Amino acid sequence: MTTTFKTIDPTQLPTNEVYQHLSTAVAPRPIGFASTIDKAGDVNLSPFSFFNVFSANPSILVFSPVKSSRTNQHKDTFLNVQKVPEVVINIVNYAMVEQMSLASTAYEKGVNEFVKSGFTQVPSDVVRPPRVGESPISFECTVEQIIQLGNGPGSGNLVVAKVVRMHLNEAFLDTNGQLDTLKMDLVGRMGGSWYCRMTPEALFEIPKPIRRKGIGVDQLPESIRQSSVLTGNNLGRLGNVEKLPSGIDFEVLINREIFQSILNDSHTNKPQKVNQWHRLAQQKLENGQTDLALQYLLLCDWWSIQN
Repeated sequence: MTTTFKTIDPTQLPTNEVYQHLSTAVAPRPIGFASTIDKAGDVNLSPFSFFNVFSANPSILVFSPVKSSRTNQHKDTFLNVQKVPEVVINIVNYAMVEQMSLASTAYEKGVNEFVKSGFTQVPSDVVRPPRVGESPISFECTVEQIIQLGNGPGSGNLVVAKVVRMHLNEAFLDTNGQLDTLKMDLVGRMGGSWYCRMTPEALFEIPKPIRRKGIGVDQLPESIRQSSVLTGNNLGRLGNVEKLPSGIDFEVLINREIFQSILNDSHTNKPQKVNQWHRLAQQKLENGQTDLALQYLLLCDWWSIQN
């Protein structure tokens, strides 16, 4: 099957189309719900999904208020942090997502989105803008730098914010006092009017190759790499092991009933038996039994060579 791609030069498209492609493809994105104040002390609250964490030491968060593609005007948040270089970045979970969306309405300057969206305005400890009481985590920040990326409609402005205080709702901590991903029920921004919810069913873990070095997919036997059953994700998990299992007694292992049922099936040929074998290994992988899956696959490889 041939894969075809639509290739685009972003300079040849209207800005709103470029934005649509970027915001739909680069997703899900975390949401930085930023509260700021102007020189007169008027509060503004606005969500930004062009947002992420960029450093732990110093603790740096960065978000980007984008100029309006229709009017080429700056957002109030950008104008506020230029005059009062402080911001509170509040994290958004599912319990507050509708109110957060309401706060994104383009209200007139001076309108307090805390009031419009029904959020609780809580005084901060160090900075002047208030934090959102309903947010599971809030970061009080000083604005260290603003980097303007362009002058035209849709151009971004990187606001580099240094965290000076963290407020963690204890309801979302585990027994070790750490934030619990399963409890937080966070949401992410997708393209258009779509969001996603980090429910337990949507979450999965992958062993991180930080303190060990995986052998890599290239070191797996060719019969495993070329499997018509195993997916790229399966191969990635197998390549994350530090070494292939050794000392396997194939003569003993092959006599297990699960393998004999495959070998004694008179209705399947050799390639079909191999596929059945690989599906068994795939099931073990999906259950987190990587070492056992490798044993199954190496046994299949050994049997294939013998036959």
